[in-house]
Amino acid sequence: MNMKTLIIAEKPSVGKEIARVLGATKNNKSYIEGEDVIVTWALGHLLGLKMPEDYKSEWATWNMESLPLIPEEMQIKPLKNTAAQLKSIKQLSQRKDVTKAVIATDAGREGELVARWILEYTKFKKPVQRLWISSQTDQAIKNGFKQLQPSGKYDDLYDAAIARSEADWLVGLNVTRALTVKYEDSLSAGRVQTPTLAMVRKQEARIEDFVAETFYTIQLTINGQIALLSSGAPDKIKDQAEAEKIVSHLNKQTVKIKEVKEKIQTHLPPLPYDLTELQREANQRYQFSAKKTLSVMQTLYERHKVVSYPRTDSKYLTVDMKETMKERLQAVQSFATEEIRTIIKNGSKATQLSIFDNAKVTDHHGIIPTEERARIEKMDQDEMRIYRMVVERFIGLFLAPYKVAQTTYLLTTSDAAFKLKQEVVLESGWKKLESTKEKRRFKENEKIDNPVFKVKKELTKAPGRLTESSLLQAMEKHNLGTPATRAEIIEKLISSELMERKATKLTVSPKGKQLLTLVNPTLVTPELTSQWEKSLEQIATGKLKKEVFLKQIRIETQKLIKEIKTSEHSYKDHSLTTKICPECGELLKERSGREGKLFVCSKTTCSYRRFKEPKLSNKRCSQCHRKMEIHEGKSGKFFKCKYCNISEKMDFTKNKKITKQETKRLMKKVNKEAQEEVESPLALALKAAMEKQEK
Repeated sequence: MNMKTLIIAEKPSVGKEIARVLGATKNNKSYIEGEDVIVTWALGHLLGLKMPEDYKSEWATWNMESLPLIPEEMQIKPLKNTAAQLKSIKQLSQRKDVTKAVIATDAGREGELVARWILEYTKFKKPVQRLWISSQTDQAIKNGFKQLQPSGKYDDLYDAAIARSEADWLVGLNVTRALTVKYEDSLSAGRVQTPTLAMVRKQEARIEDFVAETFYTIQLTINGQIALLSSGAPDKIKDQAEAEKIVSHLNKQTVKIKEVKEKIQTHLPPLPYDLTELQREANQRYQFSAKKTLSVMQTLYERHKVVSYPRTDSKYLTVDMKETMKERLQAVQSFATEEIRTIIKNGSKATQLSIFDNAKVTDHHGIIPTEERARIEKMDQDEMRIYRMVVERFIGLFLAPYKVAQTTYLLTTSDAAFKLKQEVVLESGWKKLESTKEKRRFKENEKIDNPVFKVKKELTKAPGRLTESSLLQAMEKHNLGTPATRAEIIEKLISSELMERKATKLTVSPKGKQLLTLVNPTLVTPELTSQWEKSLEQIATGKLKKEVFLKQIRIETQKLIKEIKTSEHSYKDHSLTTKICPECGELLKERSGREGKLFVCSKTTCSYRRFKEPKLSNKRCSQCHRKMEIHEGKSGKFFKCKYCNISEKMDFTKNKKITKQETKRLMKKVNKEAQEEVESPLALALKAAMEKQEK
């Protein structure tokens, strides 16, 4: 009997690739077996922390008396939708021919939690090793399995993951339940999402408080170039008559070049992307949401295997990666054939050698292309856009610096001085620039012919609303979340109707504005989360025990709940409409659902709900051939044409064959959903609990 290694990947797609590289070919529904390996996979998280009702039956009821909910010892349980896969892994782990396991989930904090919880639940007592790789290419997988590490090396990372999970449960679940019960509406709060919401609201408040003011400036134009006032008069003049008087006086004076200063500026190529910068730039260029960029990057990483691990907060590379640069350049040669040919000829040397710094690489290095040549014909437009961004940034690392000669002229009259700046590109290097017309240059003591002074009317500019790009930057600055979780936090705020996305701008909803006045002040500012993340980093590096951190979290939770219980704030439910529930007579609330706006009963014991607008079907009207609406009456659902007022019963007896086009569309949807980030068990549990409370 061959002794076998059980390998646990995070997703089926990754598991199948590992199996192929290791030569495992015997396919089963939940695993692939080879001569000496069995490759299986999670489906995101298979286990989550138990919910309150799992500890005590009385905790199932939402009331203020039972809060705060603090279990003596937190435990895990299988998630319902993935129980079959977990059962299969347990059976595999108990096989007599399985002598050890390899954790091959994502190389990060949450990936560690996914696998460790599985091994803990299955009571796996055999040796365990860790695969830690930063790309999914065949070569990276092969090399990774040659350099497997003992799982004990990552025990501190596992502790940090447990600490994060339990702390979010204690604070998020307790505060959300307390707010929901006290104010009788679903109010979701948490140590990351609430300060994130507060930052958007703070910017909105600045816009609301802004009052535009008119002011006047004085400009000097010479040969079509504009020089700005530097001394001799105010840079912002309130009164137009005063500005005109100054200009009238200046027009009588001689202008000459008093001083010429020149300096050469050298700009080295930018470092590789980390995930947050990539998300920010994709939002600016293509208006992609952070979630979409991460989803596309996951596809490029897992399916196409053309980029390194995306969920990184580092922009640096390890020193040993210098040897891989030539292969990576060859893989992207089609994007800049001549440039790359020259780079390879010159030894594939990066312009900025400081990018190779082991001390500045965290769990993963910066995002760069792999040695895998991209099959462009298999990529869609969005994948090509993001991949091109990564490739262009990578190629730039090997190009010459961007050099400019900057000249500053000081122009003077007898009463005032003006500054004129010119830039001449000496070497475009890594920066792609359009050619510009060379401007007229001047010499020291040169007298200026035909100077033109003029008054320019201006308005003070209002602050702009935050975009996802600027919000991601603020979240990074205040250490809110991680590169892997920031996209999910933004989407959660939108789905819980606390924040709205309007085109590329973010706004806080009326419900969100109220939440920020009701929630604990310590949860509104980013300091608490910043402290958490620092503590979690200390746990991950062995400098702090998770038990010490979680003891403090329990104390903090009790304090937060006490504050909510004694609060005297009032709440107005802006979702209440004037429409009456036909079943119980209470007012209906307006809610956002996946398929559109809904009306739901405000009475918690009433389950009535309906779409605000009738849903459009693919059924065509027999008279005008337009799509018919789906309505619901006493006898059930039926089709109705709003143009002809024709109604038709729904026929559920016909076994209509699905077309090839429908099959293709359905498969595309399934694949897309499989690639998207799986919500955390706590987020899913909270969502289910909130929905239950609404009903």
